[in-house]
Amino acid sequence: MGKRLMIVDDSCAIELQIRQLLEGTEFDVVGYCPDGETAIERYAKLKPDLVTMDIIMPGIDGLEAAQAILEEHPNARIVMISSLAYDGTIHEAEAIGAKGFLAKPFSEEDLIDTLRSALKD
Repeated sequence: MGKRLMIVDDSCAIELQIRQLLEGTEFDVVGYCPDGETAIERYAKLKPDLVTMDIIMPGIDGLEAAQAILEEHPNARIVMISSLAYDGTIHEAEAIGAKGFLAKPFSEEDLIDTLRSALKD
């Protein structure tokens, strides 16, 4: 059994892309959440090893959702994935406890390397 991954992104296309890129790897997608609220609710039920979290989503954004998950589950490993790859956004993600940041668009190698790195800490 591989590492359990929950995808949080309001784009079904990104969810599908991540699923396809991770086929045949050590990562198993165990859940998909289209928004931050759902991610906060489902984290405790799914108990994933890793979470990929988009930043810009309707309702609670990814940074707020990541912070809420980390407050309840301090050992959560969250990788932010966003087109907002600015220094300020990256520093904010690190400050709340994200284990990595991946800029959109991304390659299979970038995705897998970032996820593996997030598990090492």
